[in-house]
Amino acid sequence: MKDLSPKKGDLEPIEIASRDEISALQLERMKWSLKHAYDNVPHYKKSFDDAGVHPDDLKTLSDLAKFPFTMKQDLRDNYPFGLFAVPRNKIQRLHASSGTTGQPTVVGYTERDIDTWATVVARSLRASGTRAGDVVHVAYGYGLFTGGLGAHYGAEKLGCTVVPISGGMTQRQVQLIEDFGASTIMVTPSYMLSILDEYARQGRDPRESCLNVGVFGAEPWTNAMRAEIEQAFDMHAVDIYGLSEVMGPGVASECVETKDGLHIWEDHFYPEIINPETGEVVEDGEMGELVFTSLTKEAFPIIRYRTRDLTRLLPGTARAMRRMEKITGRTDDMIILRGVNVFPTQIEEQLMAVPALAPHFQIELDRKGRMDRMTVHVELASNTSDGDQAANMLAAKIKSNVGVSARVVLADAGGVARSQGKAVRFVDNRNKS
Repeated sequence: MKDLSPKKGDLEPIEIASRDEISALQLERMKWSLKHAYDNVPHYKKSFDDAGVHPDDLKTLSDLAKFPFTMKQDLRDNYPFGLFAVPRNKIQRLHASSGTTGQPTVVGYTERDIDTWATVVARSLRASGTRAGDVVHVAYGYGLFTGGLGAHYGAEKLGCTVVPISGGMTQRQVQLIEDFGASTIMVTPSYMLSILDEYARQGRDPRESCLNVGVFGAEPWTNAMRAEIEQAFDMHAVDIYGLSEVMGPGVASECVETKDGLHIWEDHFYPEIINPETGEVVEDGEMGELVFTSLTKEAFPIIRYRTRDLTRLLPGTARAMRRMEKITGRTDDMIILRGVNVFPTQIEEQLMAVPALAPHFQIELDRKGRMDRMTVHVELASNTSDGDQAANMLAAKIKSNVGVSARVVLADAGGVARSQGKAVRFVDNRNKS
């Protein structure tokens, strides 16, 4: 892999500022953000008043803990524009969730918000090793999903050439990566595995690919998957984090020179980690639920938004800003199986430790009598013939390292559903008749 570490002078001053400088900027911007939300969004005025707090009560950063949380249901309850802090005619862009569970969640951006978003994505791409003039292949979905356009604007802001292919058409993805000479790809990690399969189907050696960097986000993925992709393509695989409620992709990013967690761009987003059961803020280094407050957003300020993502905060390394560990799971996709908490990433970790199995999987939950069961559907790697041994090895690893018994079922090649976006990692059939 190429050495893509930043050169002297590549970084913005805020990326190498002291903690005191960062904290002072955060406090100034947080005071503005709280007042902006309180003065312009009826929901925030009511929630602050009900909690007995006022923006003027923020004297230090720790005072943020006095303010109420914002939940995803608050966004749905205020559909479509009830949480906007500027007139609708000042909104330059709207994005929204699919709305598969209740009302969609709608977010808006002013012209300055779009520029801020592009700036943090450009910063994330530069941290990944991408540079001005590179060709960036954007295979995130476009449209109401924030991934595609967020990546697109950030790459253009950095000065890159963008290939806006979106998801799907996997055969064409490979053709255009090679024909256009893409050096960076932005895509979900699960779909990158489908692209890897397509390289094999076309008889191409992925290690001879022009790709130097993969920027992967929109779903949790493990360091084992990183190793798999980096070995297959001889390229760097880095994590990017974001969510539409806070901004979109670009809230945090790994740095290519360390790959030791995602540096949060703390000049725009203030992170907290809370105990998900009590709501109390925990110390840096402790595991808990990630909470964000926006510091610079005009159209859609977000105050103490509970992301449901589980991680912990760590000191900065490659940058001065704090890091968050790779997401280990979510409080709302946790599987409780016979009293054991299980996350799909734990199953993925064990799968990656069995070379005879392909990296595609799906977890199925059902109920036999009164007993919940877990079935893990997998496929054999193309060069493997002993499926029973591989399946038994995975089942043993899950039992030993995760603490639950699981049936492992081998599907034919291509039998496990492929993702062209976010992977559907488990299907819950326990309440079906």
